[in-house]
Amino acid sequence: MNYFEFYGIPETFNPDEAAIKRKFYALSKEFHPDFYVNDTPEKQQEILELSTINNKAYQVLSNAQKRLEYILQSNNQIAEGDKYQLPQAFLMEMMEVNEALMELEFDADEKALEETEKQVAGIEAELLTELKFFTEKYDKEQNPAERESFLLEIKDLYYRQKYLLRIRESLNRFASR
Repeated sequence: MNYFEFYGIPETFNPDEAAIKRKFYALSKEFHPDFYVNDTPEKQQEILELSTINNKAYQVLSNAQKRLEYILQSNNQIAEGDKYQLPQAFLMEMMEVNEALMELEFDADEKALEETEKQVAGIEAELLTELKFFTEKYDKEQNPAERESFLLEIKDLYYRQKYLLRIRESLNRFASR
């Protein structure tokens, strides 16, 4: 079941979060298992399933990163085990960062760590700006072909963010030493 349809809201990367919360609470009351203790076991099971869907929908739709991934999956842009080819320019930039990380592995230089963190933070900020631009364009666009092209851009940014997340984890390990 599509979570946006379940909540009766349009598919959007930037939904009205207050509306999501209101819908979650309304459905939580409607599908609360305690209200169906005297119903048939089949009805109780149905309500339990609807309550579970409501909880999962809220977890996904109220979290920007999970929502992003959900929309990409729903539109067949990403799937488990995909091997996405990142842009060459991005990979070259990441090679530079990875070299700095390797040097930090052998020589724990505080200044080099700080510079690498600053470089990664800058790349992350650029990606977030681009992501905001394309998700807003997607949300406003009605033409399916245009929406599809925006999804491709969003998909690329999603995979770049995932790559940076691994680098961020390495940086955090170095910082905690």
